[in-house]
Amino acid sequence: MSLDKSAIRNASTVIVLRDRFDDPSILMGQRGAAAAFMPNKFVFPGGAVDPEDADIPLSAPLPEICRNRLSHRSEKGLENALATAAIRELWEETGLVLGQPGSWPDKPPKDWQAFANMGFRPSADALQFVFRAVTPPGRPRRFDARFFLVDSEAIQGDLDDFTHASDELSHLQWVKIRQAREFDLPFITEVVLAEIAERAKDRNPPDSVPFFLNNEEASLFLQLKGFSMPQHD
Repeated sequence: MSLDKSAIRNASTVIVLRDRFDDPSILMGQRGAAAAFMPNKFVFPGGAVDPEDADIPLSAPLPEICRNRLSHRSEKGLENALATAAIRELWEETGLVLGQPGSWPDKPPKDWQAFANMGFRPSADALQFVFRAVTPPGRPRRFDARFFLVDSEAIQGDLDDFTHASDELSHLQWVKIRQAREFDLPFITEVVLAEIAERAKDRNPPDSVPFFLNNEEASLFLQLKGFSMPQHD
């Protein structure tokens, strides 16, 4: 079955934040010149949700406030698939592991075998849902992308070891937030960067999640508020 290129695909993007209380950096890489979507641009790791992502067992779930906000204006039951896609894309494109040590209850799918062979299961409890954007009409690919922020402290292993990465992104590197706009960035990445720069030193979930909705009628900048969870010491 061929993929409908005009369809809007659900996608997940991961912003890994390093040294957030000093001189924070984010992990970025460059898309290939022949890529159909955003060629040559520097981007965060990410990609489309695969059908199999919904069935991957997570060792720890998303925070409840993130699940709640992800469910707004979305198809029912998509939250785990979005989180799993974020972890998978981070692994595939950078070789970095967001997970916890442990054995899989069943044989992992092909896309997860190398991850499992490292001795880890994917874990979503460190992910923080911080932004959502729909690609404007008229682009060769359209995505409904959810952006997740994760502190580098949650990554297993060496933060500078990209030896397990695929070749989808080149020039993988930690970019200082204050220098990121010197790179060739997509417009939406610049918008997200502004949000992250404001939130770099705050570990708490945002009061609301910005939602940049582009459709045939208009471009809307909405807020996904969800509900506040009680704080416990």
